[in-house]
Amino acid sequence: MKTREERKKLILDFMNNEFYIPMREKELAVMLQVEASDRPELRTILQELLAEQKIEVSKRGKYSLLDPKKASSKDAIVGTFISHRNGFGFVEVDGRDDDLFIPPDKVGEAFHLDTVECRILPSKRGARCEAEIVRIIERGTTQIVGTYQKASKGYGFVVPDNTKLANDVYIRSENSMGAMEGHKVVVELISYGDERKNPEGKVTEILGHVNDPGVDIMSIIKGFGLTVEFPEKVMNQAARVGDSIIEADMNGREDLRDVFMVTIDGEDAKDLDDAVSLSMEGENYVLGVHIADVSNYVQENSALDHEAISRGTSVYLVDRVIPMLPHRLSNGICSLNQGEDRLALSCIMTINPAGKVIDHRIVESVINVNHRMNYTSVNKIINLKDEEERGLYPDATPMLDDMYKLSKIIRGERGKRGSIDFDMPESKIVLDESGEPLSIAPYERNDAHKLIEDFMLMANETVAEHYYWLQVPFVYRTHDNPDPEKIQRLATFINNFGFHIRSGKEEIHPKEIQKLLTQIEGTPKEAMISRMTLRSMKQAKYTVECRGHFGLAARYYCHFTSPIRRYPDLQIHRIIKDDIRGRLKGQKLAHYDKILFEISEKSSKLERRADEAEREVEKLKKAQYMRKFIGEEYEGIISGVTEYGIYVELPSTVEGFVHISKLPGDYYIYNESTMEITGSRHGGKYELGQAVKIKVDSVDMFMRTIDFSISEED
Repeated sequence: MKTREERKKLILDFMNNEFYIPMREKELAVMLQVEASDRPELRTILQELLAEQKIEVSKRGKYSLLDPKKASSKDAIVGTFISHRNGFGFVEVDGRDDDLFIPPDKVGEAFHLDTVECRILPSKRGARCEAEIVRIIERGTTQIVGTYQKASKGYGFVVPDNTKLANDVYIRSENSMGAMEGHKVVVELISYGDERKNPEGKVTEILGHVNDPGVDIMSIIKGFGLTVEFPEKVMNQAARVGDSIIEADMNGREDLRDVFMVTIDGEDAKDLDDAVSLSMEGENYVLGVHIADVSNYVQENSALDHEAISRGTSVYLVDRVIPMLPHRLSNGICSLNQGEDRLALSCIMTINPAGKVIDHRIVESVINVNHRMNYTSVNKIINLKDEEERGLYPDATPMLDDMYKLSKIIRGERGKRGSIDFDMPESKIVLDESGEPLSIAPYERNDAHKLIEDFMLMANETVAEHYYWLQVPFVYRTHDNPDPEKIQRLATFINNFGFHIRSGKEEIHPKEIQKLLTQIEGTPKEAMISRMTLRSMKQAKYTVECRGHFGLAARYYCHFTSPIRRYPDLQIHRIIKDDIRGRLKGQKLAHYDKILFEISEKSSKLERRADEAEREVEKLKKAQYMRKFIGEEYEGIISGVTEYGIYVELPSTVEGFVHISKLPGDYYIYNESTMEITGSRHGGKYELGQAVKIKVDSVDMFMRTIDFSISEED
C-alpha cells in the first residue's frame, strides 16, 4: 500500500501527463488503481491538494491541475516583479501598459523577476496605481553574479552586479568556495531575505578577479543566465553529424546545384545560413532565397533541440558570439559554404516589375553556392560601380546588378504601403586582445545590407502568407499597433513643432508614421522626433496568431530565414517540411497546436534577454572607452530629457548624462509635454535633438554610466 505522500505525488504526476483529460474522482480512482475501500482517503487527498492550490474542481465535479500563474481571486492580478535598489518595485502585467507601483512596505518577500500575485491599493484620483504583493507564485531569480567582499572570519557579502537588487547577499564562510576580496562570483540563492535580513547564498563559481581581462563580460553573461559551453551530450550528438551530405539526404529534394547563387554577409561571418539567386523570365524576376536546412540535423526532442530551445537565439556580444547551436553545425554542415553541396529550404518567388509576388514555390532543395561575398565588396559592385571589384566577379556582376534593381523596386513598394524605417545607428566597437576598447563608431549600413534585408523580408512575408491561408498551426512574427494613448502623447508633442499625425481612436496606420518621418527628414528636429516616435512603438514578438507587423506595414510576417541562430525559424522549417511531405495532418497538427504557444512565448522572452545582455555589454565597453577621455570636450545631440537632466549622444554613439544641477546659469524646470528643460530666469532651454557641447566628467564602471557636464562656452 502506498503512503499518503506517495499517493499525492502519484495523483499530481498522473494529472500532469500530456494525455490527461480532466476527470471525476471515480475515474481518477480507477486510473490510479485505487481500491474502492481507499476512496474516502482519495477524497481526503484531493481536498488537501485543492487547499494547497495544486488542483481545481469544476462545477461539474471534474478535477484538473491548477495553473500556478492563475490569480486566486477576481480582484487579484498576476505579473512579474521588477525590484528597485531603493526597496520599492513595480509589477509588469501582460496586456497592461502601466506598471503597478509596489511601495517598500508592500513588497514582502518578493525578489526581482518573481511571478507574483498582487492586489490594487486604494489611491487618490490621478495618482499612480499602487498595489501590494500578496503571494509569490514562482521565483524568477535563482542565482546572482556579483563582487565578493569579506566582512570577517565567519562570513562575507556579495554585492550584486544587477543594480535593481536592493540588498547584498550574505555568504557564510563554508559557502564561499574560498572567494577572496574583489572576486567576481556566481551565487546560488539559499533564501530570499525579508524586511529584516539579507538574502543568503552560496558561491558556486569564481569567475576571477574584477580586474582580470574578460571577467567583466563573463560576469554579464552569467548574470543573464546565458550558457556558453554546451553539455557533453549535446556535443557528442553534434560530433556524430557528418561533414558533408550523403546521397540519401538528397532523396526527394529539388536539385538546384546548377542554379547560380551567392551568399552576402559580413567579412567575419562564419554561420552562413542564407543564399540568394536571381534570373529573369521575360520582364519578371525569379528570386530564390535559399535557407540552410538546419532541421535535417536538429531533430525535435533531441538533446540538440532541447539545448537550442533553452537558448532560443544566438547572442552577439562585442567580443564573442554565444551560438544557439554548436559550431560544428552552425559553422559546418549547416553553413552554406562556397563550393560545397548543402541541404536547404528554398523559397522561389516570381516578382513582377511592380515588386509584387505573383507566384511562389517552397521546396526542399540541394544547393551549391558559387561565391561567398561580403557587404563591402557587393556595395562596391552595385553602388560604386568599382571596375576592379566588378572584375573579380565577372560571372556574378550581371546578377548583382539585377538584384540591385529589384531591391530598389521592393523597397519602394514596401514604402508605398507605409513600411517604417527608423534607421537608428548601431555601434561598432573594436577591442584589443585584452578586451580594452580601441574605437567606437556608428556601424555603417550600405546598399548591400539593404539588398539582403529586402530579399529576406520578401521571403518571410511570402512564407507567412502561404501558411496563414493553409490555416495550420504556425509561428508568426508580430508587431502590434501602438497604444493609442502613446500615439496621442506623440501627436501632442509634435504639434509643438508644427508637425501632425492623423489617427483614429483605436489605431493609427503605419503610413502616418512614415509620412511623419519623411516630413522631419533633414530638419533640426529629425533626431528628436524619430526617437520619440520609436519609443511610442510596441515591441515585436512571436505569436501563434497572425496579427500583422505594424513597422513593416505587413499583414503576414514570420521569421523563416535564420534557423541557425533563431529557434522560431527552426520550428517553422519543421512545419514546412511536414507540409511538403504530406504529414501535416491529424496528430501532427494537434502536436504543433499544443506546443507552439509555449515556444512563441519562450522565444520572445529569450530574445529580450539576449537584447538586454547585448546592450549591457555595449554600455560596459563604452564606459571603459570613455575613461580615457575624462576632461575632454565633444559636441553631441540631446537624445533624452527627464526631470533629472538630459542625455547627450556623441557622434561615436556613446551616450552620457548631464544632471540638471550641472546645467549652467539658471534654475531649470522640466516640461513633460514638450520634453524640455527651461531656465526659470533667463529662459534658456534644452530639448531633444538640440546640439550641445559637453565635457566628460566621470565614469562609473559599476553602474556602467558616463557623466557629462555642459561646456562653459556652449
